[in-house]
Amino acid sequence: MKKKSLIALTVLSLLLGSCTENGKNATVTTNGPHLEKRGQATQLIVKGQPWLVLGCELGNSTSSSREYMKTVWPRLKESGVNTVLAVVSWEQTEPVEGQFDFTVVDNLIADARTHHMKLALLWFGSWKNGITSYTPTWVKRDTKRFPLAKTPEGKPLPILTTLGDATCEADAKAFAAMMRHLKQVDAAEQTVIMIQMENEVGLHGHPRDYCELAEKAFQGPVPQTLTQWLAAHKQTLLPETLAAWQAGGCKTEGTWQEVFGANDRAAEVFMAWHYAAYMDRITAAGKAEYDLPVFVNAWIVQPKDTRPGNYPSGGPQAQNHDIWRAAAPHIDMLSPDIYLNDFPTILSLYARSGNPVFIPESRSGQNGAANAAYAIGALHAIGYSPFGFERNCSDEVNATFRSFYQKAGRIAPQILAAQADGRIGAAWLKGSEPLRVKDTIRLGDALMVCELISSGMRNGGAPQLTGGTYDPEAMGYAIAMRENDGSYLLMGSNVRVTFLPADGKGIVGLAKVTEGDFDEKGQWVEGRWLNGDEIQLRYDLLYAVEEGYSGQGLNFGRPEPSFQRVELFKYE
Repeated sequence: MKKKSLIALTVLSLLLGSCTENGKNATVTTNGPHLEKRGQATQLIVKGQPWLVLGCELGNSTSSSREYMKTVWPRLKESGVNTVLAVVSWEQTEPVEGQFDFTVVDNLIADARTHHMKLALLWFGSWKNGITSYTPTWVKRDTKRFPLAKTPEGKPLPILTTLGDATCEADAKAFAAMMRHLKQVDAAEQTVIMIQMENEVGLHGHPRDYCELAEKAFQGPVPQTLTQWLAAHKQTLLPETLAAWQAGGCKTEGTWQEVFGANDRAAEVFMAWHYAAYMDRITAAGKAEYDLPVFVNAWIVQPKDTRPGNYPSGGPQAQNHDIWRAAAPHIDMLSPDIYLNDFPTILSLYARSGNPVFIPESRSGQNGAANAAYAIGALHAIGYSPFGFERNCSDEVNATFRSFYQKAGRIAPQILAAQADGRIGAAWLKGSEPLRVKDTIRLGDALMVCELISSGMRNGGAPQLTGGTYDPEAMGYAIAMRENDGSYLLMGSNVRVTFLPADGKGIVGLAKVTEGDFDEKGQWVEGRWLNGDEIQLRYDLLYAVEEGYSGQGLNFGRPEPSFQRVELFKYE
């Protein structure tokens, strides 16, 4: 009996000893990475703690070679990146049907751990940018088994149809095999924290697919699953969904044109349903093996687009979110790839109906820093990721972006706590296209009026609060957090911040202002106490008082972001 107990203890000791992280015993948690509502924010939870994604989506082919990645990892680490979004392709993992090779996955995990970083894997299977190019050769060559979408004239497109049952089954089988492998090699460490399903799906060229399978489905009835979902959620439908349904008289039975009208929008809804249902089937198969958060990314509508098909029709664009929710309950986030100028307006469309905010592709540079700050501070995003950042992360043009990531990484716990408590806000400022030179953050009892630094002057020679001359390319931003003691911590770039009382009564003054920074352990290191010229933005006090201002405020440089702490008081 003692011998059996000793053997059991020895086996247990060996098992526990195998769970190591950088030479130390790792905590094996029962809950894997997942999304969780914490207070006012939906956050990504890793090993029981919220994780802020300061990401980089690698170029499409970068992660396919471990040798190529050798110099990439340290550059990204030095740049403040904590999460790498890396492609894993169907063609590379199943070159022969039924024979799987996850070497690329294992290499990515091992190297990410070495550099103390997390991974989000992008599954490039049936579609990438709406086109079929990452499927194995045995899929590409068998168009009878794996049928293609077609034009109205019957010409095949280099795009797998969403109606190909065998295709979906094969893609799901490969994805499930990868997820099963991930669970075996990474469930304890939790290096891989999210999955992107396919990439920017949707049909190019026409509002819908005209292959034989698609024609039959389009002329057939709308699935009751969709019409019942619409009826159950009628009071909370997005305006785009309600308008499409009303075009057919809000019917709960009929063909796609009878329910949604004889127009391009009906064709787009048809494609959205089939893309979402196809991808949900693959996602469900993978989650049955290992349940990680899954997001899809959207090729968003461009200003010059006039109809679906100019952009990939049926993708997870903002106007299609209700259809995707109805068809794809296993997909957790519908995420935009934003390269257009009006980032706040576009992103707000993807934050509706409780959709968790994550930006898998966007810009770097000063523009990207402003975008990331706004997403994280104003919309409680779980993270941000510029595309192809590894190519120029060390260039001077990205110095301000590197600085933002480095500083945001040091205060990530404070940011995440403030998101959950609703104690955070952000401003996004631009000199033109769109012209947005002022923005206001409301936190607690204070309104923070943020203005892009301009060359304008007013009475007394002090910087003016409105108007002036702005560099059309200038961008500024600020993240503000209300701390538990009632003071405020701000990180800003190219911005002045003045204060008004939220209740409109009295005048807000600056009791104490200090500059500083956070060290590698996230501890505040106080610098100068700021007063006098450093905080006196206006000397035309009679005018300032009439406008409700004290004349004092915070002045952040350009383009390097910096921190300031401020305590406020009010007088009447």
